[in-house]
Amino acid sequence: MEGENPVVAQIDDPVSLATELARFIKALQKIDTSGAPLSSRGIPLIGRDADTRSSIAELDGMVDASAVTNAWEFALDLAPWSGPSVWIHGDLSPGNLLVLHGRLEAVIDFGSLEIGDPCSDLIIAWNLLPVSARESFKTEMQVDDPTWKRGRGLALSIALIQLPYYAHRNPKLAENAHHVIHEVLADHGEENETKRS
Repeated sequence: MEGENPVVAQIDDPVSLATELARFIKALQKIDTSGAPLSSRGIPLIGRDADTRSSIAELDGMVDASAVTNAWEFALDLAPWSGPSVWIHGDLSPGNLLVLHGRLEAVIDFGSLEIGDPCSDLIIAWNLLPVSARESFKTEMQVDDPTWKRGRGLALSIALIQLPYYAHRNPKLAENAHHVIHEVLADHGEENETKRS
């Protein structure tokens, strides 16, 4: 396939890419789920709690443990998905996308294709899209606030679990995990500041 993986902070037209990604996700979610396998990633966030907290402890000194714990516990307090499970790619990240001439050319690696909480594919908002395109993505996805925030919590959990594992094995993935943690904490902190204002 033609194209290359997009690079964080080096996207020609992030709003257009956000729109294209949202259209792909929404099309995927419309496919009939009869007989489909349940996802290990699209489960309620509480099912990831032990692994997430273990990773936070392991990352002592590498991340702000208090801040990430606060953001994670906020996500855990959100109402779990109560609607029907939908098809999810399960691993939407820069390494599983190809762009060509600034446009989304392909989504690759469907090894995690299963059904579950639609928040699962929203993680791309924090592992690739800049703040300037995030709102466009959310609007195009037409998701409610709890689903959006569960997606943010899932993105944080994945990054926290990946970081100690990939720190010495795959610097590129570790760098993206650091990026996600930074983006989620900034997003969460801004939200709390707005509430206090």
